[in-house]
Order: sequence, then C-alpha cells, then structure tokens
Amino acid sequence: MNYKIGTIVKGKVTGIQPYGAFVSLDKETQGLVHISECKHGFVKNLNEVLQVGEEIEVMVIDVDEYTKKISLSMRSLEENVTFQYHHKKRKNRQDKAVKSGFQSIAKMLPKWIEEAKKDEKARNN
Repeated sequence: MNYKIGTIVKGKVTGIQPYGAFVSLDKETQGLVHISECKHGFVKNLNEVLQVGEEIEVMVIDVDEYTKKISLSMRSLEENVTFQYHHKKRKNRQDKAVKSGFQSIAKMLPKWIEEAKKDEKARNN
C-alpha cells in the first residue's frame, strides 16, 4: 500500500525501543512512532504507554522517498492540550539569564533592532 502524509491507519506494535515503537501497517510495511510522538507531554518509558502486540491508530507524518521509512504519530490524533505558563516564572528565568552572562546581548539588542528596521525601510524605498 502507498502511504501518504496525513493518512490515518491502524497498525500493530511489533517492537519497542527506548527511542520509539515499531508499528506494522501491513504485511510488508512498518513505521516508527518516535517517543516524542506517542502522546503530549513527557514519556520516560514507552513500555508504560504501549505494549507489543497492541493495535493502535496512528497518523503518517512523514515518508522518506529514498529510504521508504515512515514516521508515525499517535500524538497528532490526541485532542489539543493547552499548557499554561506562569509568566512570573518565565520572567524570572529571563532575568536570571540576563544577569548570568547575557548582558552584552541584552545591551546590543535595541541597537540591532533599530539597524534591522533601518535596513527594512531602505529595502522598501
């Protein structure tokens, strides 16, 4: 069968490695669900998410034309997950980064922005 990006298919997990799970799509075709494509969020151990022999639904997210390797995703079939960020924490991290060695970049940034604006204006005129 010829698999195309975006196709949703059922397959059977044939093997699990630390980096991902191999899924048989048909008798001759196998794809890989990378650990990052198993579900939203962090997955430490794939054996806690999948089992060999389990039937799963996956989406084809890439097909390498030369090697014919197929990348699959379970995560793309999940409902969207909204992550909430605590702006105060992010700000503190940014402040800490500026204090811990990025001062020269922080000082130069306004100048670089102005130069970029001037260059853009010159290109448009």
